Amino acid sequence: MSQQDLDNTLAEKFVCAKCEHHGGKVDRLAMAGTGLSRLFEVQHHRFAFVSCPNCGYTEVFNLKTLQGKDNLGTFLDILFAD
Repeated sequence: MSQQDLDNTLAEKFVCAKCEHHGGKVDRLAMAGTGLSRLFEVQHHRFAFVSCPNCGYTEVFNLKTLQGKDNLGTFLDILFAD
């Protein structure tokens, strides 16, 4: 699944835990870890932030975990309780 497909799926399936609005906005962030990765600015920690356009509530998802799932659609269905 491409990055754009994953972002679209997260945005479409997002249900705000605070106001129950359906749909969200996805932003990505990469961060360096500690030690040598920080020294050389190797940003191997990648996250997707999904924000509610209604109230601003934001959830964070580890992209390495999401992209490592064999059946991402089923995993997201369970995660968002469709």
